[in-house]
Amino acid sequence: MSTEPEPTSEDPTATVDAGPETPGTADEAGRTADVPVSDAPAGDADAGPLVGEGEGDAGTGDRGAASAGVPASGAGPAGGEGATGPADGGVVGDAGSAGSAGSDVESSGPGDFGGEGASGSPAGSVEGGGEAAQVSEAEAELAAQQVERERIARRKAEKQGPIDAGGKLSGTAADLLAAVRAVESGEKPAATVFGDPTPAPRRPAPETAPPPRPVRAEQAAGPAGPAPETVQAVRRVLAEGGAPEALAPHTAALLGEGAEEALRADPWQLLRVGGVRPEQADGFARALLGAACGPDDERRGRAVTVWLLEQAALAGHTALELPRLTATLAQRGVPDPDAAVQSTLAEGEALAFQDAVEEPGARPGPASGGAGGTDAPDEDEDEERPVRVLIGLERFALAEESLADGLARLVNSAPKQDGSAADWERAADSAQGAAADLIRAVAGHGLVLHTGGEASLAEPAALLRAARELGLRAWAAAPGPLGRDRFAAQPGGGTPTAAPGSDPTAPAPEGSAPVGPAAVTLAGLLAGTEGPGRDADGALDLDLLVVLDAPQLDVEAGALLVESLPDGARLVLAGDPAVLWSAGPGRVFADLLAARVCPQVASRRPDPGPLGELVSGIGIGELTQVDAPGKEVVIVPVRDAGEAVHRTVQLVADSVPRAIGVPAEDTQVITPGHGGAAGTRALNAALKQRLNPGPGRFGGFDPGDRVAYSPVPGRTLPGRVVKADAEGLHLSCAGETVVVPQERVERSVRHGWALTAHQAVGGRWPAVVVVLPGDAAQALSRPWIYTAFGRAVRHLSVVQGVEQALPRAVAEVPAKPRTTRLPVLLAPQVPVAD
Repeated sequence: MSTEPEPTSEDPTATVDAGPETPGTADEAGRTADVPVSDAPAGDADAGPLVGEGEGDAGTGDRGAASAGVPASGAGPAGGEGATGPADGGVVGDAGSAGSAGSDVESSGPGDFGGEGASGSPAGSVEGGGEAAQVSEAEAELAAQQVERERIARRKAEKQGPIDAGGKLSGTAADLLAAVRAVESGEKPAATVFGDPTPAPRRPAPETAPPPRPVRAEQAAGPAGPAPETVQAVRRVLAEGGAPEALAPHTAALLGEGAEEALRADPWQLLRVGGVRPEQADGFARALLGAACGPDDERRGRAVTVWLLEQAALAGHTALELPRLTATLAQRGVPDPDAAVQSTLAEGEALAFQDAVEEPGARPGPASGGAGGTDAPDEDEDEERPVRVLIGLERFALAEESLADGLARLVNSAPKQDGSAADWERAADSAQGAAADLIRAVAGHGLVLHTGGEASLAEPAALLRAARELGLRAWAAAPGPLGRDRFAAQPGGGTPTAAPGSDPTAPAPEGSAPVGPAAVTLAGLLAGTEGPGRDADGALDLDLLVVLDAPQLDVEAGALLVESLPDGARLVLAGDPAVLWSAGPGRVFADLLAARVCPQVASRRPDPGPLGELVSGIGIGELTQVDAPGKEVVIVPVRDAGEAVHRTVQLVADSVPRAIGVPAEDTQVITPGHGGAAGTRALNAALKQRLNPGPGRFGGFDPGDRVAYSPVPGRTLPGRVVKADAEGLHLSCAGETVVVPQERVERSVRHGWALTAHQAVGGRWPAVVVVLPGDAAQALSRPWIYTAFGRAVRHLSVVQGVEQALPRAVAEVPAKPRTTRLPVLLAPQVPVAD
C-alpha cells in the first residue's frame, strides 16, 4: 500500500526528500488533495508523495491541498485524498516526482491537469449559483468566524496602521523589503537593519468595540455564490487553458466578479484554487500566454510563494523562515527567489517578520516590529542581535498576534472575585490530588494549563462541579462531539447547574428551571448554537471555560476563543500533550507549556489497566509488552496489505464481537491514511461489503452506513446514514439530524468504519483495530501511535506488518517541529510564571 502518512509535523519547507508524516486536515471535508482533478475521488494517494508529518491524508476538513512533498527516507507515495490537511512535514516536493502528489490518476504531463475524467467533480470545488436557500451549519459557522476575523483585522489595523493588499508597503515594512537581502548576506547587522528607533511599548490588548453577536445557523444569511454568468465566463477561460471546467465554480468564488479578466491577466491565479499544483498552473499559463509565459515571470514567482506559504500552513506552520522559503522557491523553478519574496511582500500578499533568535537560558523575544507589528524590546539599538526572518500569510499572522494579546490579557488581569478565598479553599479541600491543585490555581489566575491522560478528565470535571457550586457560570468545550460526550460522561461533566452550596448529585428541586448541559462543542460555543450564548457586549456569557483536548486548538480557533472571553473570565486549557497536534496551523497548547507564562497542573492519575500501561509507556518512548489476561491487547501479524484488510474485516465482524463482546458498531478501525491498498477507502469498502452491503445509490451511500461528515475544515463528525431524498443525504451525527445537500455529499461525507488518527482524535471506542501494513512504516511516529492506541477503552487489536519499525518509531520519531511565533509574541507581554 502506498500509505498516506498522518501528521507528525515535519519541516514544511523540506526539500524533495524531506520528512515523513503530515497531519492532515482535510480530506474528508473537501477532498481537495493537491492533485490533478478527475472524476475519481480527489486525492487517492497512490500516485504521489505527501509531505510532512501529518495526516495530510487524514483529513478533517477541506483546507486545501497539502501535497507536493515526499516522505523522508524515500518513503513511498504518501499524499492522498487527505493531502489536504496540515502536513507537519515538508511543504514542497519534486515537481517531477512520480505521479501527482496525492492522486489516484496519473497526470498527463508535469504541467497538465491529469487523468481521465478531467471534467469530473474537482477536489474541493465550490458549487456556485444554485445554492439552497436554507443556510447550513457550516455556512453559519464560517460566517460567524469571518465576522470575528474581520474584527481582529480591524484591531490590528488600529494598532499598526493599514497595509492595503495590492498596494506598496511603507515605513518599517518598506525598509524590510530592502533589508531582507542585506540581513541574509551579512552586509548589515540585524539590529541596524531592523531596529526601530521609536518603538511603541507593547501592552495588553486595548478595549475595543464589542464583536457582533453571532447568529444561529437558521438565522444566518449564507454567502452568495458567484453569479451564473461569472461561472460560465470562468468555465470558458479554463477550457481555453486546458484546465478542468469543473473548477469554474470554486475559481469564480475565489476571484470574484472579474474572475475571467483576472485569470487572463494572471493565469497563475489558478494556483489559489485548492488541489491545483504549480506545474498545473504553469501548463494553464502556457496555454493562455504562449511565448509570453516564462519561469521568470513575476506573477509566477508571487503565486508560487503564496502557494508555498499555504502549504506550510497546512503543515501546521504559521510562518516560514526566509532561507527555507527561498530554497524551496528555487527548487520549484523560480529563477530569483529573493525577488519573488520581495514582490509578494510589496503586493501585500504576505508579511515579513524578524524575531530574535532564542539563546540558551533566555526567553524568546521579538527583535523589532517588521511588517507584522512586533515591537522591539528595550535594548541598546546599536547592539547586534541574531534574528531570523520569517515570512507568513496575513491571515495566520493576525490570528497569532490576536491570540497572544488575548492570552496576555487573561494572564495579566485578575479574575473576577466569584466566591471568597475561603469558599475556593473549601472547594479545593473537598477534592483530591491534582483536582485540588487545579481548583486552587483557577481561583487566583485567569489562565491555567492542565495536562494528563484520559483518566485526568475527572479533574476538570471536579473543577467544573466546584465552580458551579460557587455560583459561577462554568462551561466545558471540546473541539468535537466525541470529546464533548466523553467529558459529559464524567461525574459533574455534563450535569445541570447546581444551586450554590447544594449537593450537585442530588436531584434538582421540584419546580427549578432546567439548565443545559455543562459540556458543549467549541464550534457550537463560538457560533452561539450551544452553551451560554453572548452577553450584551458580545462576549461569551460565562465566568469559567474549560477547553478540553486543547492540543487540537489551532491559532485561528484560539484567537476567536480568547477574543470572545469577557474581562475577568477564567480559561483552563486541558489536554494530553502527547497526542497529535492540531490539524490547523500552530501548536498553541505546546507553545504555552513551553513558555511557562501561567500555572500548570499535571495530573497524577494513571490510565488504568493493560491499555493504560501500554499507552503510558509509548508516551515516554517505550513500547513495552504488557500482561493482558483479558485479551485487552492483541497483535495480529500480516504479510501484506491484502491480508491486513482481510484480517481487519474478520476482527471487526467476527473475532472481537465473539471473544471480547464488543459489537461491530462499537469497534473503530484506525489506519495512517486514506489511499493505498489498506487505507481508509479500501478498508471502508471491505467493511461496508461485510457489515452493510448495498448498491450505494445515494452518492455511494446506503441507509445504515457508518460515515464521517466534515461540515467545515478541520472538523469530523461521526454518524450514520438515515435516508436520502430530494433535500439531500440525511445523517444522524451525535444525536442530531444533519441534511447534507446532494452537491456537497461527495466532498464532505465519507464512510466511517475506518478513520485516520487525526479524525479519531477526541473520541474513544470500546474496541479499536489499528491497521499498520508494511509500507506504513514511514508514516509512523510516537504521537501517531500514542493517539491511535489511546482511542481504545476495553480492547486493542494491532494488525501489523511493519515489524521493528513500530518500536523504532515509538523510541526515535517524536513530533516534528512547527514554526510558530506565539512564544516570541508572548515574551514581552507576560512574565515567566514561577
